[in-house]
Amino acid sequence: MVEDGSKAKGDLPEKTVEELETVAIRFSGDSGDGMQLAGGRFTSATALAGNDLSTLPDFPAEIRAPAGTLAGVSGFQINFSSLDIHTPGDSPDVLVAMNPAALKANVQDLRRNGIIIVNTDNFNDKNLAKAGYETNPLEDESLSAYRVFQVDISKLTRLALQDMGLSPGMVDRSKNFFALGLMFWLYHRPMEQTLEWIQTRFKADPQIAEANTRAFNTGYNFGETTELFTTSYEVRQAQYAPGRYRNIMGNDALAMGLVAASRLSGLRILYGSYPITPASDILHALARYKNFGVLTFQAEDEIAAVGSAIGASFGGLLGVTGTSGPGLALKAESINLAMMVELPLVVIDVQRGGPSTGLPTKTEQADLLQAIFGRNSESPVPVVAPATPGDCFFMAIEAVRLAVKYMTPVLFMSDGNLGTGAEPWLIPHVDDLPKIEVNFRTDPEGFQPYIRNPDTLGRPWAIPGTPGLEHRLGGIEKEELTGNVSYDPQNHERMVRLRAEKVARIAQDIPPLEIEGDSTGDLLIVGWGSTYGAITTAVSHFRAKGAKVSMVHLRHLNPLPSDLGDILSQFKKVLVPELNLGQLLKLIRAEYLVDAVGLNKIQGQPFKVSEIEAKITELTGVSL
Repeated sequence: MVEDGSKAKGDLPEKTVEELETVAIRFSGDSGDGMQLAGGRFTSATALAGNDLSTLPDFPAEIRAPAGTLAGVSGFQINFSSLDIHTPGDSPDVLVAMNPAALKANVQDLRRNGIIIVNTDNFNDKNLAKAGYETNPLEDESLSAYRVFQVDISKLTRLALQDMGLSPGMVDRSKNFFALGLMFWLYHRPMEQTLEWIQTRFKADPQIAEANTRAFNTGYNFGETTELFTTSYEVRQAQYAPGRYRNIMGNDALAMGLVAASRLSGLRILYGSYPITPASDILHALARYKNFGVLTFQAEDEIAAVGSAIGASFGGLLGVTGTSGPGLALKAESINLAMMVELPLVVIDVQRGGPSTGLPTKTEQADLLQAIFGRNSESPVPVVAPATPGDCFFMAIEAVRLAVKYMTPVLFMSDGNLGTGAEPWLIPHVDDLPKIEVNFRTDPEGFQPYIRNPDTLGRPWAIPGTPGLEHRLGGIEKEELTGNVSYDPQNHERMVRLRAEKVARIAQDIPPLEIEGDSTGDLLIVGWGSTYGAITTAVSHFRAKGAKVSMVHLRHLNPLPSDLGDILSQFKKVLVPELNLGQLLKLIRAEYLVDAVGLNKIQGQPFKVSEIEAKITELTGVSL
């Protein structure tokens, strides 16, 4: 069903409002069409409206792909609901397509009878050919399974701004706000905060602020007055636990977690990083917190970045470094140095599709084995991973706590889906955050640089320049206690085993695993990282049908929780979904000798709930 909304009649049509529980919208267009901005503003308004939400930005890998091509398509999906949700949605209900390439790249994901809103001005012969269309899909029957609304978004934006004296290029850059205004009307989003944001964001250029405001209001009023849309939709507020909430992205939550850890520990943080997608936002976010004593350093390469962080820890600060994908490989030798000299260091890896440069803007979970084993010789380091964007805050604090308590580098494994995704986040009270104790050695009596805490096996943290605590550090093997260079075979084995035992003892600091569902049953699903949302949703669906399906989600990956083996033994089958070829699966099968099976996806995209549900049905015989 194709409808033309190029002309709106003077008489206001009668409008109806339909209430929905959940809606997934995907904004899509050329990389210069401002779809990320539109999706972000819709997300902020949806958070203010009180809906639960989850987002999935989808960036093109090319910095500037040819306009109108499939390679340049940029998208932003938001799933919002009056219910508790955990994923950005399997299939969008609405697709806003700003050009033919955006339509072609996304229409196959749209649910049957879903809504398509197209910017008809861009559906000319040239753009159709760039997208690979032989005929215009708005004129043939290829979109008959959907509700298609044709809107002259570019033309209507130009009419709204025609008296402002702006160049055609500047006018066209406002068309995303027209589309945004239309979607605000269609789904009853509050406008005030976005109007204020426009004025603040573009205060340096009042004319651009006025253009975007006009386009936004015009899109909203178009929805209100045109005969094209006779129905708008309302999604009621979700029920939240009492407290103060904010909408948060994973990378921002991680930055805030590091700042909180700095305050909890009394340590200043130096964040040394080389810009790399999708970890760069952490550097940008932390640079805004210099008033909290945070130091940020943009290094010339990955090795310099981690070296600066190690140097900061040597000097009594908390050294943190961040990277994505191939950057972790470049940091490996320096991580080994931090492990050898036993200094606290937090290494953040926002995983992306690989190998090599791979899929730089897409998500993956394929760095786990590299994080645990990817250094020369015996080089054990703790590995932690958040489950949701908001959980990045808490696991950042946990990474700092472990690094300081056990005097060791800690790897923090986020991924592109977590780092750039967003969700409502209950702001914690400071009193509820864990304490981080830091004890610098100051007493020279009995000091040895490698004397160890009997509980943690961590060595003393002695700041250079402290009287009587002179000592040497370096990558050559150290003599036990004294830290002198040693090539003695027996000493080497003792030191290797001590460093391994130190990491193994972290298991005593890991809380018992929480089982979602029964403690025994037919199937246990074990997940880690950003698979949490899809697994949780799938398990809840099957449990509602009475199936004996449960899940645990691992936030500590090295060492593994001490109760995991006992939990695994209580289930007939074990499933491990991962965005890789089965890396956690290998660890579980080797460590616990269970016949676990994997569900593996390596497409640069997160799991759909339906994909996990299909595997559960295969393993249990239970259908939804």
